[in-house]
Amino acid sequence: MYDLVSIVGPTACGKTALAVEVARALGGEVLSADSRQVYRGMDIGTGKDLCEYGTGEGSVAYHLIDIVDAGEKYNLFEFQRDFLNAYNDVKSRGAVPVMCGGSGLYVESVLKGYRLIPVPENSELREALEHKSLDELTAMLASYKELHNTTDVDTKKRAIRAIEIEEYYARTPAKEREFPLLKSLLIGVDVDREVRRGRITARLKARLDEGLVEEVRSLLDSGVTPDQLIYYGLEYKYVTLYLTGELSFDEMAKGLETAIHQFAKRQMTWFRGMERRGLKINWIDAMLPMSQKVQMIKDMYYGCSTT
Repeated sequence: MYDLVSIVGPTACGKTALAVEVARALGGEVLSADSRQVYRGMDIGTGKDLCEYGTGEGSVAYHLIDIVDAGEKYNLFEFQRDFLNAYNDVKSRGAVPVMCGGSGLYVESVLKGYRLIPVPENSELREALEHKSLDELTAMLASYKELHNTTDVDTKKRAIRAIEIEEYYARTPAKEREFPLLKSLLIGVDVDREVRRGRITARLKARLDEGLVEEVRSLLDSGVTPDQLIYYGLEYKYVTLYLTGELSFDEMAKGLETAIHQFAKRQMTWFRGMERRGLKINWIDAMLPMSQKVQMIKDMYYGCSTT
């Protein structure tokens, strides 16, 4: 029997809507595996699409969304902790956990049962690294590990934190944190590259029309610093650079669109890597009718459960 259903795919593939419908069909609840949807007030830019879950009778419960204040930093260790708490809560009520997300590292940490330890800040190391360039930091990080996760080197702050973590692991006897091995039906939403590109372009325009710039301005007005928002990347990085006068609106929009396309490509690279690392992904065509996709997943889920 499967412990949960996991639905992955690149940005703009429709995975949230599918996860909600699968949860509704199976009597389940959705557990987000998105590294930015955890932040309150970051709604449009992270694509929370909370309307998908519905309200009142017939709505689908969700977890791990809006659990951290914008401006804070949330890490993989905290995600595993919070995921396990939410997972146990969902299971205790007899519901089916449906994990949904585009953050491949978060998904894989659950499905491969990563065992992590919390890493404290090392102010002495941070000061020593602060003067180095991003290229120098990237080279240093590569000496510790193979760089699967390119977001580690998106900015100097991310790179320094990644080095801090690797240095801690190298010098500290690992007290492995227990994480259960979970059996998941893993579904990938497969969308044609050109269709995905068209969706990304259309969705970015819609988000700008819906008030993305105003959302970022509101976060800045609330006391979140430009550096903190830039740390989150993509929409928050580019719109912040626009609002602080470093980019024109057109430069922001064009640069952001290109960055999102590149991000989607990296997501797919990660998911293909997951398959090479032993996780079987059952790919489903994003263009199929929703009812057909849900039925296919139900058949796979109950096909295992009844054997």
